[in-house]
Amino acid sequence: MRGRPPKRSGTLSTTPIERRRPLCYHEHTLTTKRTPKRTAKSGKTTRPPARAKKRTARKAGREASRGGKLPGKPGREAAALSRPSPREIAEKRESLAAAKIAMAAALEKKAVEPVLIDVCGRASYADFIGVVSGRSDRQVDAIADNVCEAMAARGRRPLGREGARNGRWVLIDFGDVVLHVFYHPLREVFDIESLWIDAPRVKLQVPAEADDGATGRDSSS
Repeated sequence: MRGRPPKRSGTLSTTPIERRRPLCYHEHTLTTKRTPKRTAKSGKTTRPPARAKKRTARKAGREASRGGKLPGKPGREAAALSRPSPREIAEKRESLAAAKIAMAAALEKKAVEPVLIDVCGRASYADFIGVVSGRSDRQVDAIADNVCEAMAARGRRPLGREGARNGRWVLIDFGDVVLHVFYHPLREVFDIESLWIDAPRVKLQVPAEADDGATGRDSSS
């Protein structure tokens, strides 16, 4: 008979691997979780400084969202930031004067339904957008030519002109003022005014024959 093998020396566990109980996650967290320290006098818990800073930042953000004020800035300073500067006010007045000159030149050639839209602070490419119509293709070209001549007499040259000589739609770009001249049946298809439905309209003195019931204008005989 063969003898039993000698016992091996060492600290290896004799428990089968399948019967070993793994370490519980709950027990692991109990042993490694840091508990807030308590002071001897007051007995209140003290939190780490990083958490206190996060709570302060969240609280400041909530107060800013409720009151509409910038954190750390008084209400007067925040309101002053939103006010236009004197230079911006002067530039807007100059743009408005140029836009009215363009619309008046269009009305000299019997343009129909003139609309001047104030897009200051809403559009990045212009301050005012004008829309007028002509009842024929020749009238559309005549309106566009007269507008360019009237603006050139005051030192304003167009930066671009598209759709010239087609009698359907002419776009004239003066930088701060953009004018659309449509053949009247085609104007309803593109409906430029609906793209700026929330923008204010500038009141214009419009002859009765040029007013077909559009809003935002004062008709005068």
